[in-house]
Amino acid sequence: MNSLQTRIAALLIAAIVSVVLLASFAATWVMQPPAPQATMAPVARQIHMTIALMGQGRDSDLPGPLQAAPAAGTPDPGMTRFLRGALRRTGAPLDALVTRSGARRPLTASVPVEGGWLILQIPDLAPPPGRWKVLALWLALIVLGSAAISIHAARRLTRPLQLLEDAVDRVGPDGTLEPIPETGSGEVQAAAKALNRLSGQLRQAMESRMRLVAAAGHDLRTPMTRMRLRAEFIEDDAERAKWLSDLEELDTIADSAIRLVREEVGPDGALPLRLDRLLEDIAAELRSLGHPVETAALPPVAVDAGPIALKRALRNLVVNAATHGGGARVALAREGDRAVIRIEDDGPGVPLELLERIFEPFFRVDLARRKAFPGAGLGMAISREIVERHGGTITVRNRRPQGLEQICTLPCALADG
Repeated sequence: MNSLQTRIAALLIAAIVSVVLLASFAATWVMQPPAPQATMAPVARQIHMTIALMGQGRDSDLPGPLQAAPAAGTPDPGMTRFLRGALRRTGAPLDALVTRSGARRPLTASVPVEGGWLILQIPDLAPPPGRWKVLALWLALIVLGSAAISIHAARRLTRPLQLLEDAVDRVGPDGTLEPIPETGSGEVQAAAKALNRLSGQLRQAMESRMRLVAAAGHDLRTPMTRMRLRAEFIEDDAERAKWLSDLEELDTIADSAIRLVREEVGPDGALPLRLDRLLEDIAAELRSLGHPVETAALPPVAVDAGPIALKRALRNLVVNAATHGGGARVALAREGDRAVIRIEDDGPGVPLELLERIFEPFFRVDLARRKAFPGAGLGMAISREIVERHGGTITVRNRRPQGLEQICTLPCALADG
């Protein structure tokens, strides 16, 4: 969003500055004074006329003042060259000297004549001194003014987009948005109203989905109970065992679905929790059940989380590694203000094209392994739901040459360390 604002502001600044510079150049070109070559011809004619009149009159009637020396001042070579050229073009060639007595004083032409120097003032059409400073100040004012206007315009133009970006960042673990104040300009109000409507529709859809899953899980209990009772009366032991195994799998699926709904709609309260102790308890519990689980260094790290929910989430991850990977290795570290839990195994891993789907409900990497590894396929989905609700993340990647690594990060407790 900031890059878009920068591009819009830069485009507006370039457009405004270009237009002003083009207009300034056009105005300067149209209103510029005539060249010195054009203005020196009348001056030269005036000098020739004055010298001619001086030659016809008496000394007491001389119209021009004569001095014994040229006019004082700093010689101007350029204007002297222009004046001498004009005198050659308009009459007899004469020597001349143009001097400047001050920055804002007119130019003075000194022409040698018989008896002294004829002193005449000539117009100075040169630009005023310090013109480059004035031009630089003019351009600086243009750039600063156009920058302020452009930045303000870019912010107003991108405000609805900024609102969308902020709303996406505030999406909760349940997929809904927090209410957005419907204030500001018309465009911002329209965007806020649309986002609030979208949030309401998403919330209704999520609640409807949760009610459907919970109702299906509860409603399955009654027919499964009747089927289990009927299966008990099957005389063939092998057939009865198959029926009871299938019913047990259905019961597991129903329990997992209900548990997922409870995690999304009924989280337990967050408390300061020592992750190292929690991981030790999980590893000891799973080892007692026959799962190969090892623990590496577990430094003391605390997080704010619901004890029951977080234990369920981490237990699912460790069980997944121990069951499908042939054994789990659990390590804990603190990186800045985040607690990082790494769970590794040496199993076959997951195909790259299926890594993104591993957290989908009821997803199985290999459906043929359903019988060998019991479960409903909701463990990873429940774990991600719990971890993300506590401000954490879960990522999964394959190890080399084989195996899977599950990385869970959680924000450390404020009171920790």
